[in-house]
Amino acid sequence: MNREDTPKGLALAVTAYVLWGFLPLYMKAMAHVGPVEIVAHRIIWSVPVAGALLVVLGRTQDLKAALGNPKMLGMACLTAALISVNWAIYVWAIASGNALDAALGYYINPLFSIALGAVLLREPLNRAQLVAVGLAATGVLVLIWQAGSLPWAALGLMVSWGFYAFFKRSLPIGPNQGFLLEVLILLIPALAYVTWLGAQGTGRFGVSASDTMLLLGCGIVTAIPLLVYANGAKLVRLSTMGILQYIAPTMIFITAITMFGEQIDQGRMIAFPMVWAALVIYSIPMIRQMRAQP
Repeated sequence: MNREDTPKGLALAVTAYVLWGFLPLYMKAMAHVGPVEIVAHRIIWSVPVAGALLVVLGRTQDLKAALGNPKMLGMACLTAALISVNWAIYVWAIASGNALDAALGYYINPLFSIALGAVLLREPLNRAQLVAVGLAATGVLVLIWQAGSLPWAALGLMVSWGFYAFFKRSLPIGPNQGFLLEVLILLIPALAYVTWLGAQGTGRFGVSASDTMLLLGCGIVTAIPLLVYANGAKLVRLSTMGILQYIAPTMIFITAITMFGEQIDQGRMIAFPMVWAALVIYSIPMIRQMRAQP
């Protein structure tokens, strides 16, 4: 991680978040396809994209070393499981008209990561962080009180991505190699599931030209933003990435209201401003740090 922001790093990071911000439009076009089938195709078609990149970069030896390391494989299996759960919840949320909950989950995620560090790593929380986490938690409680049930999509995305990022830190391999390792681990069950759907006659791949092209494109829309993000993250400061990560959920929020026609009910009208206020409180120290550093 750089100690200063580079133009290339900023361009890559912003590009990744903007691409993620447009992803709901692609997923909405496949709302008639089952979420698990979409996730399976995201895995299958990410393999050639990520594999081709490693070949171009000449980093295939790193992957071979990882495949021969049982401890690393075990950790990669855990992160692969978490990212697949995250993808499945996200696809379901967009298709089922819960894009606002998807946005909420990714808004809360950085605050959840702070809480996770405090609980699991004994990292102390300063006053601003305590206030931010408390506000976000209160916002979730408001949603629960208003709806009478847990916002499962938001919480599922928050928890799965939060733990994915947490355990990803322990994976001693480059970001490009790590992503390919994860999708390779998931490849066999993904192929088995798609084959089973085809045998049952319930799969969408090959049924129509449009569905087939959309499913084939899942590899590109999945792998490219992740790889761009991973390479951009190495060229900017951590605090800068913390600010930029709000781009994607903001775009998802706007898309959900303006294009998907989702409504902001009373609970969300209270909860979202509380979460936004929490993010402002959380971000102010980072902005000050960015200005103080050369």
